[in-house]
Amino acid sequence: MARTSDLVAWLRAAGEPSRLRLLALCADRELSVSDLGKAVGQSGPRVSRHRKILCDAGLLQRVRRGQWVHYRLPEGGEPAQFLSELLAQLDRGETVLARDRQRARIAEAHTGRAVAVPAAGSRLGRALKALIESSIRPEGSALLIGVRILELLEVASAPGRSCLAVAPTRRAARAAEEHAAERGLACQMHVGAGLDVLREERERDAVILDCVAMPGERLAGALAAARTALSAQGTLWVLTAYDELAQRPREGADGLHPLARLRALLAAAGLKCLKLSPIEADGEHLLVAEARAIEAQLGTDIEAALGAT
Repeated sequence: MARTSDLVAWLRAAGEPSRLRLLALCADRELSVSDLGKAVGQSGPRVSRHRKILCDAGLLQRVRRGQWVHYRLPEGGEPAQFLSELLAQLDRGETVLARDRQRARIAEAHTGRAVAVPAAGSRLGRALKALIESSIRPEGSALLIGVRILELLEVASAPGRSCLAVAPTRRAARAAEEHAAERGLACQMHVGAGLDVLREERERDAVILDCVAMPGERLAGALAAARTALSAQGTLWVLTAYDELAQRPREGADGLHPLARLRALLAAAGLKCLKLSPIEADGEHLLVAEARAIEAQLGTDIEAALGAT
């Protein structure tokens, strides 16, 4: 339990509109002072004052990523618990907060950091990790495209499973390598375009494709490449933004609901959707599809039918 003095200090630090918005942003990902300022539409000195108050109260942590200094929420202890309960009360769909998130993404894109480094331990990451861990094979080889959600790195490089992780930038790769080292994970890191790696890979037992980490790529092309990277009994997990699917009639039949559109895109790529899970957390609304190659699924169905006779 927190002491009264600590609780009062946290409430005073967080109980200001701009500082609450900064905390909500850092709950999604690590951000620099410059990116935070652009997100909330305030000057660097003003954001720095807010940031200092939050850091002094223990509600923000300063981390260095190469030449960049970023800020994130604390990952453990009573301040982290206080923030988890406080931010859970926010309506993340509120206009101001949604605009802040959009501005933060634009700021990152303009500085080449659009898919760089999120905060580990997010609600979104925990939800995705639990979802994939429930059905991924304990052994074999895994391919992870996109390292913005560090919990996916933990799933892909679990003991007994070899892993190749693809990061879009050296900075993102370094952050992922640091995360893996802290947790004793073994994985090979590659810096480059995820679609290029997908086209070259073969016989992967598990492919985790974070399409949000591949801005500008056509979803249909990414799914087709992922299909060729799978082994005969391999499984694909694909993460897509719900809103992005809703705006993609050019890649599917007009009038389709985003869930139906994703199923249609998977089928067109030679993949059968086994499970489709909407996940909404930390300001993101994702659709997560689990799929296998259609030929492999047919073979599994035949074996099951023969075994039942």
